[in-house]
Amino acid sequence: MRKLNRRQRVLLGLGFSAAFLIVVCIWGSLGTEAARATDFSRKNIPPCLQYPFGTDWLGRDMLVRTVKGLSISILIGITAAAVSAVIALLLGIASATMGKAVDSVISFVIDLIMGVPHILLLILISVAMGKGLKGVIVGVAVTHWPSLARLIRAEVLQLKEMPYIKIAGKLGKSRWYIAVKHMLPHLLPQFIVGLVLLFPHAILHESSITFLGFGLSTEQPAIGIVLSEAMKYLVTGKWWLALFPGLFLVVTVVLFYVMGQSLRKLLDPGSVHQ
Repeated sequence: MRKLNRRQRVLLGLGFSAAFLIVVCIWGSLGTEAARATDFSRKNIPPCLQYPFGTDWLGRDMLVRTVKGLSISILIGITAAAVSAVIALLLGIASATMGKAVDSVISFVIDLIMGVPHILLLILISVAMGKGLKGVIVGVAVTHWPSLARLIRAEVLQLKEMPYIKIAGKLGKSRWYIAVKHMLPHLLPQFIVGLVLLFPHAILHESSITFLGFGLSTEQPAIGIVLSEAMKYLVTGKWWLALFPGLFLVVTVVLFYVMGQSLRKLLDPGSVHQ
């Protein structure tokens, strides 16, 4: 049997991670009613063949609730990370191309946001926006762009020293034209990788503030709500209520990280020879 090279192994890992996350999202979107269905005749059942993740104090299937909660977290993470990455791209380019005054203002905002404890800032924004889905998405989106913006700014500063960029400027091309036509194609690999690597951070922070009671409402079976409710029953020996949702959350975050690292390797020109 022929041994897979590095590029093929990376593609295999990327495909598996993407397939798992897609299945979770589709399964979760189809299981909304099943995740809320209660049946007191089957309450507090430990993991078994019929209920692999067991059932809770209301007789709800924990496997269905876990998948539904993860799908909500994934969709929120994707939306918030996408908005945050676009903000980072625009501000990173503006900071490096629009002059020292703009650069100073954007750098100050980046330092300001990064200087405030992340969870505290998330909670403040979420509460100010009325909590719920809107508050969580806005909070995660507004707080996750600085590191990627700083990376893009550094990349643009290097590109500005390239001969073809200087020639385009001397030919009278506008800063906007140079940024879109000449810089953006070079920034897309970093942008895509940064976007994917923002997903696990967004998911973890959404779950964290929801767990603390500042995120989604208890009516939604988000993974943070599932874990928060399970804490009350751990002392009674119902370990499965927190173990499996927690493990699935960790697996989801790790798979997003694997996707990001895989994309980074694939977009590296040197990887084609490996």
